[in-house]
Amino acid sequence: MEKLILQEQDLINAVCLFHARFKQTQPELVEVELCYDDAAGYTAEAYVNGLMEEYQQPNFITAIRLYIDEQLGKDSMSARIILDIDDEFGMIANVEW
Repeated sequence: MEKLILQEQDLINAVCLFHARFKQTQPELVEVELCYDDAAGYTAEAYVNGLMEEYQQPNFITAIRLYIDEQLGKDSMSARIILDIDDEFGMIANVEW
């Protein structure tokens, strides 16, 4: 079984690419804040031109899957993705195939 850990910057990049695609803008223009809340779980907030859009966990995972497919060249649909908080690295995604 192959394992991969996506660091916090990878998760930010994933949301930047995902949000930019749907807002038809450049990923460099997207600002992202990763959040965790006991009630809401793992979320990401994406900002472009002062407008914020929140990605709940299912859409956040979809953004990560797109990143895995396009940036890492791996099949994300067969991957198990678990978000977690690491004391040293912040928010991470544990990916297993």
